[in-house]
Amino acid sequence: DVSNDKFGNSEDIRCKCICPPYKDVAGQIYKQNVSLKDCNCLHVVEPMPVDGKDVEAYCLRCECKYEERSSGTIKVTIIMYLSILGLLLLYMVYLTLLEPILKRRLFGHSQLIQSDEDVGVGQPFANAHNVLSRSHSRPNMLNKVEHAQQRWRRQVQEQRKSVFDRHVVLS
Repeated sequence: DVSNDKFGNSEDIRCKCICPPYKDVAGQIYKQNVSLKDCNCLHVVEPMPVDGKDVEAYCLRCECKYEERSSGTIKVTIIMYLSILGLLLLYMVYLTLLEPILKRRLFGHSQLIQSDEDVGVGQPFANAHNVLSRSHSRPNMLNKVEHAQQRWRRQVQEQRKSVFDRHVVLS
């Protein structure tokens, strides 16, 4: 009898026995919440599928392994992973939906349309740094951040173009 005080959460420890087919008994996997010292066929395999003299031969064929895990750590890891994934999703929504709307409001609809027509549809923000640098109301630090963002976007566009050019050459 295993107590939860001694071993923590009973789902975190178990003994798993994998028993291959034996005579007319099909192969089976048995799992029990037992201590490490009781992790063997005689304590885990219930009900025993064979009688008397075949028990020892059956148990010798079974492979039993003691397994421990921390469900608390697993839960925390999953929550962190989903939180980061959610933040990245929100950032993507911001970049694709909200940023263009905010730029139009900050710098006027006509300036961005004119900039978009100059650059073309493929690079809607390539000229945004020029629009920002004309704006004297923004602090210098935000201009630096915007400049770095635009430089990164240009690099990504160049990489995409390079990849597609190579793809066309290889095809």
